[in-house]
Amino acid sequence: MNSIHAMLKELSTCTPPDNKILGIGGSPRRNGNSDILLKNALKGSSRQGVQSESYQLRDIQFQGCIGCEMCRKDKICTGLLDGMSMLYQPLLSSKGLVLACPTHNYNITAWMKAFIDRLYCLYNFQDTIPRAWSSNLAEQNRKAVIVAICEQENKKDMGFTLEAMRRPLQALGYEIVDEIAIFRIFHRGKVKNDQEQLDKVIQAGENLAKAITLTP
Repeated sequence: MNSIHAMLKELSTCTPPDNKILGIGGSPRRNGNSDILLKNALKGSSRQGVQSESYQLRDIQFQGCIGCEMCRKDKICTGLLDGMSMLYQPLLSSKGLVLACPTHNYNITAWMKAFIDRLYCLYNFQDTIPRAWSSNLAEQNRKAVIVAICEQENKKDMGFTLEAMRRPLQALGYEIVDEIAIFRIFHRGKVKNDQEQLDKVIQAGENLAKAITLTP
């Protein structure tokens, strides 16, 4: 195992997260609505004095999970060494997480789906049928905010976008502090003119910052 994998394995099993927030954007559209929403959520967390950093998945060269299952033994993804390998460290070391994603075909984007699938390595599985499992991130007081945006009219038309982010995070051990769905916006950056929606995500960022600092 190379030094990157060795460091990540130790971090994933031994080190508690810090009171900081990681933001992940799942849109392929640069300077679009999801980018603006993510920035404003982290703006809210900064108002509470909480450190944050963010990444846009479109800027990272990485693959989806290839199902090699080497992570069952190594406790971190060792079957691939790519841009995602660099994201594990900020994820594991941050108690807070913000995911922002547009709706593509009733669901999250391919970039966000690949990111979530690569978190499979953070589970522990037992040799039972069906497989019993637990998460390496459980009981660490991790909190998250999820934000989805689409041009459609309502949550039904948004499809599985929120659920596809919420359920995997909850399984990993995150408590969802806020989830925000924004509708009827399509054109690039148009959400910047909707102060009501921006205020919602700013408040969500503040709520997340408060939540991670109030828990041990």
